[in-house]
Amino acid sequence: MWGGGKLSYSGARFLGVLVPGWRSSQTKCPGLTSLAVYSKNQLNWSLEIKPGVFNEYRTMWFKSYRTAFSCLNRMKSYRSPWTRLYSTSQNTVDSNEVKTFLALAHKWWDEQGVYAPLHSMNDLRVPFIRDNLLKTVANHQPGKPLSGMKILDVGCGGGLLTEPLGRLGASVVGIDPVDENIKTAQCHKSFDPVLDQRIEYRACSLEEIVEDTAETFDAVVASEVVEHVLDLETFLQCCCQVLKPGGSLFITTINKTQLSYALGIVFSEQIAGIVPKGTHTWEKFVSPEKLESILEPNGLSVQTVAGMLYNPFSGHWHWSENTSLNYAAHAVKSTVQEHTVPAEFVLKEETEELQANAYTSPGMHEELKK
Repeated sequence: MWGGGKLSYSGARFLGVLVPGWRSSQTKCPGLTSLAVYSKNQLNWSLEIKPGVFNEYRTMWFKSYRTAFSCLNRMKSYRSPWTRLYSTSQNTVDSNEVKTFLALAHKWWDEQGVYAPLHSMNDLRVPFIRDNLLKTVANHQPGKPLSGMKILDVGCGGGLLTEPLGRLGASVVGIDPVDENIKTAQCHKSFDPVLDQRIEYRACSLEEIVEDTAETFDAVVASEVVEHVLDLETFLQCCCQVLKPGGSLFITTINKTQLSYALGIVFSEQIAGIVPKGTHTWEKFVSPEKLESILEPNGLSVQTVAGMLYNPFSGHWHWSENTSLNYAAHAVKSTVQEHTVPAEFVLKEETEELQANAYTSPGMHEELKK
């Protein structure tokens, strides 16, 4: 927020008041009030007659300068992790990705087609979500263990993961920016009257529903999604916003390694054709460390990171200690909310502290009395 150039320029403006002949001596810096009571001429006179006083005044001015910017930094640190951090003008949806998935919208439920690996991934990701959510409840209904829970499936596509979560008893909202994906998902769930009641689909992006669904969901699922978004930080901030305190975020994605480039793009897309060409962009892959570095400041504590490996010959997934390719992560939103301190109180506190230090300093007090 505060660029180095701006700080240096502001520092020069402060020096301009202290040193006669400085080119910026006539300008003033709004918002930063000096505690010195001398006028410019009196201060210059003091510096000329008593050169030793310069060091005290320089220390005082730069202390004020430094404290003011320290205050501004502290004001930012008081912001609670789930305060609205994003701009409504920001959009995490990549239009190029939309075009890619639009062309494949009719193939979601072909278990032998391009989405076969995602169908098979349900063998791992559904139990992963279910078991971690059950740790947060004391009792559950047999056959409907997730009954009473509200889950948001972000980037739901044709509903491949949404439907199994609905069958476990959860109330699921599936969202996707590709309208054709939502039409496919709605058509498929309409064949099951039970799912038709438990699942709701919306053609929209995550940031479009944040304000209306703040702290609404017990869990947010973003499976094979984060490697396709345009702005990862904003996307994860929005995920945190819609979670209840104590809610869970589940992510499956691809690590950003040389191995993931060789197997995930070169082999899978260009050689074997397991997934269509252009489905993935290696630069958008995210490592577990990078993911955690974004989640932690937003009030989400990573609980589990587990590696996932796909066997293209058997068509099955299995868990692995190796996270260099695919991995699943589970994070929990903090239940302790920090109190936001109004900026004016922070500034007032810093100013009063500076005044107290200035007027209780023996050397400065004597100079001010003269």
